[in-house]
Amino acid sequence: MKTRRTIVGGAALGLLPLVAPSVARAQRATIRWRLASSYPKNLDTIHGIAVRLAKQVAEITEGGFQIQVFGPGELVPGLQVLDAVQNETVEMGHTASIYYSGKNRAFAIDTGLPFGMTPRQHLSWMYRGGGLELFREFFKAYGIVNFPGGSTGVQMGGWFRREVNTLGDLKGLKMRIPGIAGDVVARLGVVPQNIAGGDTYPALERGTIDAVEWVGPYDDEKLGFNKVAKYYYYPGWWDCTGQLAFYVGAKAWSALPPHYQRAFEVAAAEASWDMLAHYDASNMAPLRRLIAGGTELRPFSREIMEGGYRAAFALYAEEAEKNPEFRKIYSEWLKFREDIVTWFRVAEATFESSLYNLYKT
Repeated sequence: MKTRRTIVGGAALGLLPLVAPSVARAQRATIRWRLASSYPKNLDTIHGIAVRLAKQVAEITEGGFQIQVFGPGELVPGLQVLDAVQNETVEMGHTASIYYSGKNRAFAIDTGLPFGMTPRQHLSWMYRGGGLELFREFFKAYGIVNFPGGSTGVQMGGWFRREVNTLGDLKGLKMRIPGIAGDVVARLGVVPQNIAGGDTYPALERGTIDAVEWVGPYDDEKLGFNKVAKYYYYPGWWDCTGQLAFYVGAKAWSALPPHYQRAFEVAAAEASWDMLAHYDASNMAPLRRLIAGGTELRPFSREIMEGGYRAAFALYAEEAEKNPEFRKIYSEWLKFREDIVTWFRVAEATFESSLYNLYKT
């Protein structure tokens, strides 16, 4: 019997390392966060990435860390997510930093500057080129820890109620286009409007605005812009990266156990890449439907593209002269952009150009 007790006792002791974490989780109170999103719930990509993040975090932590996702207007308006996180109204948010470039144009670099980098290039800069570290330092002043929160890919140029073929056609055009992108097109004569996503369709329908840029066919079809605007222009040179952001309150972040922090980091990265894959896989079918329904697909003219490029980099140079925070991040961004664009010309661009020219030959 003594031998049996010893064996059983030893076996039980051997199991302790396996069951102890579960016991610890059962004893620890569940952590609950609220996430304020800038994006309507009917968009399963741009809003859905926050839902995916919450699901992944809950699964990885076996229910110990719960994040509830709220749409725009449920807790705060869609364009006040940064303020809500900064003021600790919510623990975290999902938004685009470009919405807040009125506070400081450095915010815009996080989302991606007009005529900047592709999503792959931008994420390379963020994760391997020092971009994330630069923005972590920048966001400290706002009490926020930032994470890349998904990429749309190169966006469409948007929906226009009338044709725009020359720079002259842009004069006086009222367009929903936020942040520094709006500042750039303003130099071309556009009158930019910073309107939240949920309010954009009514503004276009009523004629309050003449044009709107959103994302691309998959989301644009859902929002019904084709019902009130005929011309669909491309590419969205002012949003060639489309990186969104998860904002986490610094105090909420520091209160998380380290393994919950790691779970969040992993889930955020996975959700971010999934969003880009979702858009890439999903845009073509709705584009075909839109065209079949009467939408007229138009490329921006070379005149508009060249004018936009000159206006963009003139603005960046001026901003870097007077804004030390913008200059610090922009100078590093510019150096990385030069290197990675040069590399992409060697392999990626050469292959893509050949592939597209050979397609269906």
